[in-house]
Amino acid sequence: MIQYSLKCSAGHSFDSWFQSAAAFEKLAATGMVACSVCGGTEVEKAIMSPRVTSVRSNKDARPLTAPATPAEQALAEIRRKIEANSDYVGRDFATEARRMHLGEAPERAIYGEAKMEEAKALLEDGIPVAPLPFLPNRKAN
Repeated sequence: MIQYSLKCSAGHSFDSWFQSAAAFEKLAATGMVACSVCGGTEVEKAIMSPRVTSVRSNKDARPLTAPATPAEQALAEIRRKIEANSDYVGRDFATEARRMHLGEAPERAIYGEAKMEEAKALLEDGIPVAPLPFLPNRKAN
């Protein structure tokens, strides 16, 4: 399989996959390749950068889950500390923060999710909250 960046005579750009370079040439010559925007069949290959991978670049590549920059490493450390020292209350964050503020629940470090309106209401009522620089890990079924 090969992916080509294509361009129609009307100037629309789009991508498409073909079984081979010869398959593209055959389909294009018979008008079987159509623009995904306007349906025009006058389509040609556009300039594109090659996708070349070397054994060396794959060997030296870092896993996508590992922090790459000092900023990402700092955020990962903040996340680790928050998750280790706080209770995750999920979507009940606003309710639980308000209960703690009113003395209806024991005071403790919590984190979770709140809608923008809920967070604003908490701040307006003098309940200190702050957004976190990461999304919580949700457990899926």
